[in-house]
Parts: sequence; C-alpha cells; structure tokens
Amino acid sequence: MDLHHPYGFNGRGATATDGEEAWIRGLIEQVLFTAPGERVMRPDFGSGLMQLVFAPNSPELASTTQFLVQGALQQWLGGLIALEAVEVEAIDSTLKVSVSYVILRSQTPQTASFERGGTGP
Repeated sequence: MDLHHPYGFNGRGATATDGEEAWIRGLIEQVLFTAPGERVMRPDFGSGLMQLVFAPNSPELASTTQFLVQGALQQWLGGLIALEAVEVEAIDSTLKVSVSYVILRSQTPQTASFERGGTGP
C-alpha cells in the first residue's frame, strides 16, 4: 500500500493512498526535509538539508549539498529509484531542490521540485 504524504484520510475516512509516482515523490520529500536524529528508531534517516538553508552561499556549499542529497536518496530510496540528477539552489532563505530520477519498477522518468524556507511552507 502506498500511503499518502503527509499522512491523512480520504473522503471515506480510510487512510489516504497514492499511485506509485506520487508515493515515491512523497518519499523523496521525506528524505530531503527530515533532519538526521528526528525519526525515532532511525537516527540516521534524512539528509540534513534544512540545516543548510541559512548557511552562506558558495559554490563549495552547493557541491557539498548536492553530494549530501544524492547520498541520502541513494541510501534510503535506491531500491525504488535510479537517481539521474540533483540540483540544489539556495536564494536568500529559500531552498530549492530538483530531483530527476527513474522509477525502477515501471522505468518511468520523473522530475520533482521542492521548495522550503522563505515565507511559504
């Protein structure tokens, strides 16, 4: 069963579920924006990406962040997706991440973009 992220209920009061593409996108979002140590029983889960939102921008930080995100996605979702590219961009207090990947089961190429910080969620 592919649980919807964030967890919620459908119109019938049952746990909301998603198709495979939306479910995997939700999993990627969880890995990206979960800080290591935040999950009970999985202290190394996550990427630590949000700690870098207010770090000073530099080419070195961008490269490090990209490597960090790629490693976390390969570690936690390597059995579901083949990672093709990760682009991380920090502008002021907003962090933008674009992930290109292929869903292994269906061989479907996907691109997902995420944004955190600034004035929005």
